Amino acid sequence: MNTALTGILQILSPGVLLLMLGGTVIGLVAGALPGISATMAVALLVPFTFSMPAISGLALLGAIYMSAIYGGCFSAILINTPGTPSSIGTCFDGYPMARQGRGQQAIIVATVASVLGGLFGVAALAFLAPPLANVALKFGPPEYFWVAIFGLTIIATLCSKSLIKGIMGGLLGLLISTIGIAPIGGDVRFTFHTPALQGGVELVGTLIGLFCLPEVLSMILDGSRTYETVDVKQSKGVFGTTFRQVLAQPMNLLTSSVIGTVVGIIPGAGGSIANLVAYNEAMRSSKHPEKFGTGIIDGVIATETANNATVGGGLIPLLTLGVPGTPVDAVIYAGLLIHGLRPGAELFTRFADVTYGFIFSLFIATLMMLPVGLLLGTALHKLVSKLSIRILAPSIMFLSIIGSYAIRNNIMDVWVMLICGVIGFMLKMLKVDPAPVVLGLILGPLAEAGLVQGLLMGRASGMGWRLFFTRPVSLLLLAMSVFSLVWPIISAQIRRRRAKEVGTGA
Repeated sequence: MNTALTGILQILSPGVLLLMLGGTVIGLVAGALPGISATMAVALLVPFTFSMPAISGLALLGAIYMSAIYGGCFSAILINTPGTPSSIGTCFDGYPMARQGRGQQAIIVATVASVLGGLFGVAALAFLAPPLANVALKFGPPEYFWVAIFGLTIIATLCSKSLIKGIMGGLLGLLISTIGIAPIGGDVRFTFHTPALQGGVELVGTLIGLFCLPEVLSMILDGSRTYETVDVKQSKGVFGTTFRQVLAQPMNLLTSSVIGTVVGIIPGAGGSIANLVAYNEAMRSSKHPEKFGTGIIDGVIATETANNATVGGGLIPLLTLGVPGTPVDAVIYAGLLIHGLRPGAELFTRFADVTYGFIFSLFIATLMMLPVGLLLGTALHKLVSKLSIRILAPSIMFLSIIGSYAIRNNIMDVWVMLICGVIGFMLKMLKVDPAPVVLGLILGPLAEAGLVQGLLMGRASGMGWRLFFTRPVSLLLLAMSVFSLVWPIISAQIRRRRAKEVGTGA
């Protein structure tokens, strides 16, 4: 308890609070600018946290993450283009409200709902993560092998539209993860006689290449795109009135928060699914479902509450099991690693001050979104919407190169980042999501170490392969892996059956 209190007090220091305020503004700008996702914003800033204390660096990344998810509502409301995938549903009612001259009200609704949803998700993280971390104490090599397999089955959810492409991406990530010296045995693999590759590819540079450079190239190729922004008229007293209207919908807020948190916990889902599920549930339970899509605040409340609740929910499997459920969580995972922190029970015991400080920083960052969003949101959006691609693209490219080099002061990491950027752009052209590649890259070493160590344990005990199928936790993880693998197939059949029934009924 004293250790956790120490971490919380570090977060409340003026320097860290100022750093988080800057991160909140950066995330808001990134989220408000179409094409700059939360993943891209966090990935670009991870290398710059290397020289910071662990708790300060994670607080900065958490503030950027939370505010970037929220910042997507500004472009969704003002130009009908979601700044992040998590704000797709906000377009449905937010933009009609802006067209009706209620843009300020829509922004206030989105801001208050995002704050409340974010606080709910962080509370769930604080209460659920420590017990799950204690369960992880019972894990041995076989259990970690099945954790990695469970993580890899997320590919079926991420790429339900094209499972073959998802599997190809996952295998590519697994192949990249084998570069360097084997964790057990010491064999040198796929280094092409380059000593700099013996330590493997640097995770942060690889993530920057896969997520950032393809977007920069897309910006350059689509540089002629223009947006029509709706002007926001300022009115006195609208905040108090709108705030009361939001609080007058407690069931919508609670239901959307629960949906966002649960969907966030499920690996492979994230805010892009949560906001649509919450919107659909709000419309289904509404007394006036016909008003949805015409500019009703209920829809904005549902989507913005849910997408920020996924932040805390998504960090639960990451911090306890090391399974990143979304690309942003994968980048946060890289941020943990560069500070010598590995997900699991150790985070909540040996590094409890950093872990609880990080969780508390998410709480503070969520509260910061309220004044920052209301005071600067509209003005920042007008500013970033006028930024020229000629300024934005080279700036991101410069930060990508500097960030990749800064981790290990190794020029090879820059070349790896550039090569991964080309690979990522090719994957984007082929409509292959980079998320499976990242999953394979992160979970590959965990699966390999768990498999080899488990086999050695099985050989020593005379059980061999049977060791992987006799331990209770291993069987539970195996069942979860099978369910995760077949669920997309089952859900697709259910959707087809329902569509057929609706068609027959019509």
